[in-house]
Amino acid sequence: MKLTYSKKEKLKSKKLIDQLFVEGQSVSAYPLRLVYLQTNFDDGIIAKTGVSVSKRNFKTAVDRNRIKRLLREAYRLNKADFFNNLTTQHAFMILYIGKDKPTFTQVETKMKHVFKKFLDKVSE
Repeated sequence: MKLTYSKKEKLKSKKLIDQLFVEGQSVSAYPLRLVYLQTNFDDGIIAKTGVSVSKRNFKTAVDRNRIKRLLREAYRLNKADFFNNLTTQHAFMILYIGKDKPTFTQVETKMKHVFKKFLDKVSE
């Protein structure tokens, strides 16, 4: 798996996002929450991922966009370590549920932690 986050890997389908929040399961490692759903994609991608930051906690778009950028970068750098052995296809939504602005190192360590929790829960 390459260290990229291409257009094909982004979760954009409104139907799939709605289904993800209705039927999906989640794991948390504060301040991150990963909602996931096993599904099938036509294009052969193993995981499609979206990121979200609450407007309630971060009023200005500048802050929300910075946190989303940090989430996407941490995902891009760490996805190969965790999803290379994944055989089924999943849709993911990574939510930032904290109330203060994080640094990249904080986001990256929590991202690794939440991925480990996900793999433990899926392998059961």
